[in-house]
Order: sequence, then structure tokens, then C-alpha cells
Amino acid sequence: MALLLSSSFVSSTQLPFSTSNTDKWNIGRVNKNSCCFTMCSVSNSSSSKSKRVWIWTESKQVMTAAVERGWNTFVFLSENQQLAIDWSTIALLDPLFIKEGEVFDSGDRRVGSIIEVSTPQELQQLQPADGQAENIVIDLLDWQVIPAENIVASFQGSGKTVFAISKTPSEAQIFLEALEQGLGGIVLKVEDVKAVLALKEYFDGRNEVSNLLSLMKATVTRVDVAGMGDRVCVDLCSLMRPGEGLLVGSFARGLFLVHSECLESNYIASRPFRVNATNSGDQTLYGIILQNAETVALVSPCKGTGEQEKAIPVTSLKVGDEVLLRVQGAARHTGIEIQEFIVEN
Repeated sequence: MALLLSSSFVSSTQLPFSTSNTDKWNIGRVNKNSCCFTMCSVSNSSSSKSKRVWIWTESKQVMTAAVERGWNTFVFLSENQQLAIDWSTIALLDPLFIKEGEVFDSGDRRVGSIIEVSTPQELQQLQPADGQAENIVIDLLDWQVIPAENIVASFQGSGKTVFAISKTPSEAQIFLEALEQGLGGIVLKVEDVKAVLALKEYFDGRNEVSNLLSLMKATVTRVDVAGMGDRVCVDLCSLMRPGEGLLVGSFARGLFLVHSECLESNYIASRPFRVNATNSGDQTLYGIILQNAETVALVSPCKGTGEQEKAIPVTSLKVGDEVLLRVQGAARHTGIEIQEFIVEN
């Protein structure tokens, strides 16, 4: 037996990826085989605080490349103030100056503190202090193995934005991804334009992944049984955790987050590598058909700490339950999103 969940959109332009919490859309249609939803936006559960980039260079070419890619905060030694003045005549810069281990803005206000770490003992003693500025810049001296995880752990929950001086894009990536949280930013100290281009390419990749994981919240207003049907199981090469699954639907414009079978069941052993999802064969609907089984579940917005609160089995799905949905405004051609009218088959 299968359960049919479906929705229909008036037009793609009426479905922005994010909007104020007061905006709502009625995107469902009522018939004997459908389920209607009322949509409202929620914050992306995978989104994180944006990373900041400061550039430290004496190369005009590096400066130009950085500004063209949206980075306009530059670090100068105190004796290079004339260079900052000269560059400010050709580009809009936010100059910062290093004086006696501190960072000052153009108004001579202290905005950062520099901490040099050259030994394991200094690394072990690294921690936030009352006299430090709001921004902390870590300068690792002659380290063969970058202790990025130690720095992240030392300043977690401090409320300060921690930067690390990086001399290559690969070093910057290590600092930005350590312990899945990363530091708040990096100071890219380079004289090569290619380093700026590589770092921008890395950030573009981060933003693309973040956009793919942007989800919205749907409230169930009706549930109906769709009858008998085929099912499809997707077995992956990796193991999924509670709250993870695959985006499934009849159309790329609206995809439901179907939970993996990683949760324990009274009837069958957990299979964290599998997602049980059946696609709708009705080409007139934006929806999904799911097997009416306890092991098949939709992911709901997390409201607690228990695993079961992250997934709703379709056997217990009821009016008022909330599930996560990926809404995409445009159609797709060979997987590429396009702004054009298209009939998806």
C-alpha cells in the first residue's frame, strides 16, 4: 500500500527560496489522492556563520583580483600606510594596520589582537582573555602540521572572531573546515594572484553546497492512501545518520527529504545505507508516493534532542505534522537549473 503526498505550484516566481516568516503560500490542491501543504520559510539547518577574508599583500595585482571578487579588507604594516592611501585612490578598500601586535582600522581604533604561536606549550596555553580585541589573529610560526583543531577548540563559545594567517589556499581551507566548524575567517598573506583565484573558487564551492541544502517547512493538512504501487530502494556506499536522507520527488521544483532507514524498528534491523522512496507516476502533480511502512519516514524540523523527533514515519503521519521540503523555482535541463518554461517528463 502506498501513501500519496502531492502539491501543485501556481508559478515558480511565487516561490522564493527565503522570505519573511509572515509569508505563506497555499500550494496544494484537494482531491481524493492528494495531500495539501501550507508553506512557510525556515532557516537552513546546515547554514553557518559566514567566513571572513582579509588580504595581506603588497602586490597591486593581488589587490585588484581580491577587490574584483568581493574582498576589500586589506592588512598593512604600519610603515606601509602610504601604500594603503595609494590603493584607496583606485579601489574602495577597508584598510587595517598592524602596530605592536594589534590591528587598528583607519580611524586608529583597535579591532584585533595578534597572537603568535611558535611552540606546543604556547599552543596549549592559547585561550581567550579579557584584554583581547573582538577579532583574534593567530600567527603560526614554522609549524609543519597545522593545529587548526586545537585553535577552534580553544576559542569555541568565546564570542570572538578568530582568524588565522594563511600563506596558501590549502592552509586556509584547513582553518575554515577544522572540526566541521572552522575559524571565523582567514588572513590570506600572499603575493600571487593565483592564490586569490583558488580561494574564491573554494568559497564558490562552499556556497553551492550550502544552497543545495536549503530547505523549507511544510505543514500537512491532508493524508490519503494512494493504493498499490511499485517501490524503489536506493542503497548508498556510505552510512547516514539520524536526520539525513535523500531529496525525492516527481519534479526538481519540489523535493521531499525522505529519511534513511538508520533508525531502529521493532520489525526490522536498521539499514543506515538505504532510503526507501518511490516516485510518483502522475505527471500532473508535484509530489511523491511513499510506501506505507514504519521504516519509511519524512524528515521534520528538529524540535528536540531525541532521534525519533527528527523523522516522522508515514504510518503515523497526520494533519499538522511538519516536514522539510526543497523548493526550487526553476525547471532543469540535464540537471542544470534554467529560467524558462519547460515541461518535465
